[in-house]
Amino acid sequence: MTRTMEWAARGSHMRGIPRKMVIMAVGAFAKAVANLLNTTTVHNADTLINLVRSRPLGVPLITVSNHMSTLDDPVMWGFKGFPIFDSNLARWALAAEDICFKNSLLSYFFRIGCNGLVNSRKHDLMAFFTWLHTFPEGKVSQEDAPIRRLKWGTASLIVRSPVTPIVLPIVHHGFEEVMPENFWFGRRPPFPLCNKSINIVIGEPMEFNLPKMTQMAISTSHNLHNPTRGWPILSPSGLDEAAQRCLYTSISDQIQTSMESLRSSSKKLSEAKSLNSGQVEE
Repeated sequence: MTRTMEWAARGSHMRGIPRKMVIMAVGAFAKAVANLLNTTTVHNADTLINLVRSRPLGVPLITVSNHMSTLDDPVMWGFKGFPIFDSNLARWALAAEDICFKNSLLSYFFRIGCNGLVNSRKHDLMAFFTWLHTFPEGKVSQEDAPIRRLKWGTASLIVRSPVTPIVLPIVHHGFEEVMPENFWFGRRPPFPLCNKSINIVIGEPMEFNLPKMTQMAISTSHNLHNPTRGWPILSPSGLDEAAQRCLYTSISDQIQTSMESLRSSSKKLSEAKSLNSGQVEE
């Protein structure tokens, strides 16, 4: 099933017409939810838009964010000014095989319109993607809590990329109210809720000095004696399992720290906005 309909993701499939149609439809849905049904505020939007439109040639982009609801993607890209209708700038996203590819219709839809990639094949992705969005916490969490320890998948993608990607952290708040997990008898609502406030804070680009971090990981790993799981040696760097673990941990910790800083900033902005609203009402 993992390779089903991979041909549908090619830009040449039916001259790209189905892809453009689905991206237009999904984009319209995202715009409606973000701007018509709800109010969306974005901080530092120009940084994201500039990286999507005009980053250095050949340099991939990985955006990372917290995961508050099943609507985060695509609605988080529906804010005013973002080129969500441009199929040439569409992001790739990791998708759960058992949910998004469980039948032919869903497989086709996610392949052509959402750049859906089966998450079990992420080791193959870096050869062709230009912009990839990941949720490195690994699951939806609607709690107002610090960013959890990140999974190593995103760090692995960064290390395996032929060209070291630019990483852009993003933190958002409000999607847990638009699509609450426990709305009615432990179920989500059938449609997005309205009159909610969505707040998106975009950070600054992160660039990793992988050669230096690799050498540091090798040096650190010599002092560790953790049990191994039989990971293969990573080519062409020659990192063994212990060094890979050190490197992935170092990268993930930096991303987590950046995301947590954004989360704190987002809370302060939300509190300030609530305080100002209260003063206006008085």
